[in-house]
Order: sequence, then C-alpha cells, then structure tokens
Amino acid sequence: MDTKGLWEKKRRVMRHYDRVAAIYDLQYREEQDAKIRAALESLHLERDSLILDAGCGTGILLDHLRGSTTVIVGVDISLEALRQALKRPSFSDKVNLVRADVDYMPFPDRTFDNVFAVTLIQNVPNPEATLKEIRRVSKPDAMIVITGLKKTYSPEVFLETLYKAGLEVYALKDADRLKGYVALCLNKERVTRTPRLVENPRRARESITSAL
Repeated sequence: MDTKGLWEKKRRVMRHYDRVAAIYDLQYREEQDAKIRAALESLHLERDSLILDAGCGTGILLDHLRGSTTVIVGVDISLEALRQALKRPSFSDKVNLVRADVDYMPFPDRTFDNVFAVTLIQNVPNPEATLKEIRRVSKPDAMIVITGLKKTYSPEVFLETLYKAGLEVYALKDADRLKGYVALCLNKERVTRTPRLVENPRRARESITSAL
C-alpha cells in the first residue's frame, strides 16, 4: 500500500470512530470487557507502572485499571472517542489522553512498562509497523497485550504478525467466548516462537514468570 493509500485508510478509520463514538460502548462494551478481563487475569500490574493504552477509543480499559496504577496514557486518532473517554467516571488526574497516530507516537523510546492494544491492529493499514512502534515506546521486557479479531485473522496469521514485529508471545487466549485472540507478549530482543495456550491463566502466569 502506498503512502496515499495508508493515509486514506487512517482517515476512514478516524471518521468511522468519530461517528460511532457516542454509541460505541452500547455496541461493543461486553466484547471489549471480555478481552480485557482475559488479559488482566494473567497480569500483575505494579502500582508504579506506566501504562500505554494504544488505540484507547472511548476508554473502556480505564474502568478496569481504576486505582491499579500510577499513570495511564491513552492514545487515539479519533477526537470524538477521546471526548467520550473524558466523560468516564474512571477518568482521573492519573489519566492522560493524547490524540495521535499510533504509528507515530510522541513518546521517547523505552517509556512504558505495560502496553495494551485492544481492537487496534485490524484497524491500521500496516499492523507490523504499528506493532514495531509499540515496541519502540515499550521498555525491554515490557508486557504487551495485543488482540486480533477472529473474523480478520486465523490464529496462524495473527501469531505470524506478532512474530514479524519482534514480539515474543508467551500466552495466547482463544476461548470460544472471546471474539478476538488475546496475546500476552514480551518485548524481547530475541523471539521464541512458542506461544502457550493458557487453560488456567493464573497458574500459567506463575510458571511462565519463574521460567523467565
């Protein structure tokens, strides 16, 4: 896809989410909650973590992280979606919202301890480039949550997209109740292509942590 095509897709996505921002939660809240819960049940977030919500949309993740971390930064290209996020009861002085393109985020290298990219990569023109930008702003060994819509990706294509971007997948959640795959990744210099399908997330997380 040429540069003009890339920006045309980004503009279409921006206009779409500007139009649906006011009703987005009514349509997709349950689906998004399920993916976020699937990720959080396997993660331990430190109180002083700096978290990036890449493609934050209307800020559904904020409700799940209320009181759990020091600072959350949400980035989205849709101004109307960010305005909805500002209205959430979970919005606080610990939350910073930034209107920006996730392919060119205005942050230094190695900034964030944890990154969430929920319902993002199917909406960008070059998922590999977007994921590499997420890696750039993530600290080494940062925990990164990526989801991919099942009707867009097969498991094999989803994983290959993550691997090409240099992400190590230590767990992949593919429960029937989820409309998207939930990948728990590490920002590693060398990638091992051996994801784990998690049956008991908490126990698996303990075993994975001890092996790192």
